[in-house]
Amino acid sequence: MGHQDGVGLTPEQMDEAIAKLSSADRVESPFGVLELFDGVPTPDSVKTVYDALDLMRGIEVFLNTVPGASLVAFRNGLRSVGVDSPRKIGFTDPRMNSGVLFLTPNTETTYGVTMLDLEAWGPTVIEAPPESLCVVDDFWFRYVADMGIAGPDRGQGGKFLYLPPGYEGEVPDGYFTYRSPTFTNFVVLRALGGVPAMKQTRIYPLSEAADPADNEWVNLAELEFNTIHSNDFSFYEEIDALVQEEPIEALDPERRGQLAAIGIVKGKPFEPDERLRGILEKAAPIAAAMARTISYSPRDPEAELYGTWKNGFVGGSYEFLRDGARLLDARTQFHYLATVITPAMAHAQVGAGSAYAYTVQDAAGEILDGGRTYRLRIEADPPAKNFWAVDVYDTQTRSLLQVESTPWPALASNTGDLLQNADGSYDLYFGPAAPEGKESNWVETVPGKSWFPIVRLYGPLEPWFDQTWRLNEFEPVEGR
Repeated sequence: MGHQDGVGLTPEQMDEAIAKLSSADRVESPFGVLELFDGVPTPDSVKTVYDALDLMRGIEVFLNTVPGASLVAFRNGLRSVGVDSPRKIGFTDPRMNSGVLFLTPNTETTYGVTMLDLEAWGPTVIEAPPESLCVVDDFWFRYVADMGIAGPDRGQGGKFLYLPPGYEGEVPDGYFTYRSPTFTNFVVLRALGGVPAMKQTRIYPLSEAADPADNEWVNLAELEFNTIHSNDFSFYEEIDALVQEEPIEALDPERRGQLAAIGIVKGKPFEPDERLRGILEKAAPIAAAMARTISYSPRDPEAELYGTWKNGFVGGSYEFLRDGARLLDARTQFHYLATVITPAMAHAQVGAGSAYAYTVQDAAGEILDGGRTYRLRIEADPPAKNFWAVDVYDTQTRSLLQVESTPWPALASNTGDLLQNADGSYDLYFGPAAPEGKESNWVETVPGKSWFPIVRLYGPLEPWFDQTWRLNEFEPVEGR
């Protein structure tokens, strides 16, 4: 192209442009000094750069695939106690206790759980119990369907049909039908009528619809097992198991690319060499520390409820989208702490569902210490249509805190045991020993360990949403 008068760069502007696009011969980086000869990396720097890229991608894989690893671990846990088929349904009678490693369950609800296997069973039917809150998520922990009160059956107990990826067969009438992008699907059951109502659930292959076999119910309440993903190198092995099982199309190309960059590719063995394995052994604990930072000290303004109290569902979207962008930290925050995803959790309504808040700090901003005693005052007239509860969790496992005094480290207003102050408020105590006369309002904690509470309001009312009623902070009790 020819040069036109008045168009183009002056010599000074050209020099400035070249300076901006050029690399220095020596670049300081967190991974070490990078040396280049006139823009070309030296052999030592090439190695440093690729080690750095693999470390970064190992960290990103961890943070971005926590949801999938969580369900792989959950299925492993269920299988370890005999829930190894959709025919078998695990449940907690009377309720969840601290013996199981399970992400932030409450102690007030009876749960039912199983995994669909659409590869083995093909199209599968779930007959949901009436007056229930049931959810199906795919194996990457993405929402598939609500059943029950939040579902299309409106709590009347409908029949739901789940079709496997790529299914091209006949789809019969008479069902609420959903197509899942994965073969394995997570089923969570909650029935307002408790265990008898929950046991009206039926799960069977569509091929058995004329005469389905009975389901087998396995009581998980007294069993000790683990459902939580690893925080070390084996995290990547958990994710590889998922990638090998599910259709390649089940995951977006960007995350597939991150996985492929560290050797996790469908149809190929995950066998990192000594160099890459060593890098991933470093990446996992770094990423876990980052996930804990994101979860316990989120920086998105929407995660700050008020004071030290946090909101666990940022962005108001069950897909973690805001203005068309994926909220990567919000997705990690939620799935590192919680189990089950549904739009009903993202859009709490006045008088329906649940509202949540959590903290890891006391009134002075210090990390909650199991060796100290704290008081939390719940002001009069808590805005809960049904009841409210405070459950206490282990900051390492994100499971119910294991203590000697009780398998249910929680306080709830529906038990009838709590002492109430004259003004209608409640003083709750958390510490290694109960204050004298306050045993019914106390949860034990463990010296040398941290802990964190989640406050749940069942049927939250308007004062919760407009914040005319607020939670107080945890106040250290001096002399204990």
